[in-house]
Amino acid sequence: MSFNFQIFIFLLDGLGIGAQSDSFKFGDEGANTLNNLIKKTNFDFINLKKFGLFYFTDFKIKGIASGGKLYQVSKGKDTSSGHWELMGVPVSFSFPTYPEGFPDKIIKEFERKTKRKVIGNKPASGTEIIKELGEEHIKTGALIVYTSADSVFQIAACEDIIPVEELYKYCEIAREILKEPHNVLRVIARPFKKINGNFIRTENRKDFSLKPPEKTFLKLLQERGGKILGIGKIKDIFAEEGITENWKYNTLEEGLNFFKKSLNESFTLTFLNLVDFDTKYGHRRDVEGFASALKEVDDFLLEILNSLKENQIFVLTADHGCDPTYKGTDHTREFVPCLFYGSKIKEGIYLKDEPQSFLAYTLSYILNLNFYKENGWGPEIFNV
Repeated sequence: MSFNFQIFIFLLDGLGIGAQSDSFKFGDEGANTLNNLIKKTNFDFINLKKFGLFYFTDFKIKGIASGGKLYQVSKGKDTSSGHWELMGVPVSFSFPTYPEGFPDKIIKEFERKTKRKVIGNKPASGTEIIKELGEEHIKTGALIVYTSADSVFQIAACEDIIPVEELYKYCEIAREILKEPHNVLRVIARPFKKINGNFIRTENRKDFSLKPPEKTFLKLLQERGGKILGIGKIKDIFAEEGITENWKYNTLEEGLNFFKKSLNESFTLTFLNLVDFDTKYGHRRDVEGFASALKEVDDFLLEILNSLKENQIFVLTADHGCDPTYKGTDHTREFVPCLFYGSKIKEGIYLKDEPQSFLAYTLSYILNLNFYKENGWGPEIFNV
């Protein structure tokens, strides 16, 4: 099957645009990542403003893109369920979480199969727990296991003590152990190094995710002959399903440059996840860092938009909120932007709120796949 258009999804991980009506159930009332960021910093996001993202702030400034804001119907507010729902698969059940740490049975089996002791086994900030337990790990070789408010089993290890590939094998062992009712959403390798007396996480993180519970839009597109490029951790999030090729990046600048490079490739759909906003700044509640990274995107955006060809459609979106001005260190239950731009997209149209799956419905319309019952926003924003 041939396709008349190329789709480019530009996802800013954690860039929420206001609390959902059910945010109180998650303790997130008042969260608003973008609006609070603008109010508390002095950055001027000129190109994002012209693009139309500021319509979702107190300023209500329309731009050249069209779309609306999406709400999550999935039970969680994590990366995987956010991405899966954007691709048409909302998650109607909750994955297990472990606010008291993992059961002894799980830890003992993990120790037996890895032949290494476990230390930690509690909810913790990833940067803080390696400060706390890094020396003990280096001395003993014990694995640092921890979790968070999300459904994750995270394993931290120093690369000079446990090589990255060995750490990945331990993650695969954990993935095999964690069956229902302990089927956590993601097992995550968190390698680090000790540099000048400080414990620094490296760029060799890897997620071992469950597969989406149903066929995603990406899988459908691939089955119909489409080629899908993931940039960043997209392959990990979808457990490699529906991904033809994946490019890993180490810095925000490299991720942006990969996206620019993809404009000249032949992929039907390119999906970029810019994770820095979430992991480096949102969870760490680093307001200035978050704003500075967004300014880097703002400076880059105009170059991308000016490079689009007639058959290429650019989509700016997010998966959940991670308000750096909010309490705690967790994600925040927020609406996310979903804005389309290209020569075939009408300008400055803002539509009613819809569930996150509406992105998949709209892409299905644009690519004429006729998979979803809903037509999405296609007829309303697309110039036929």
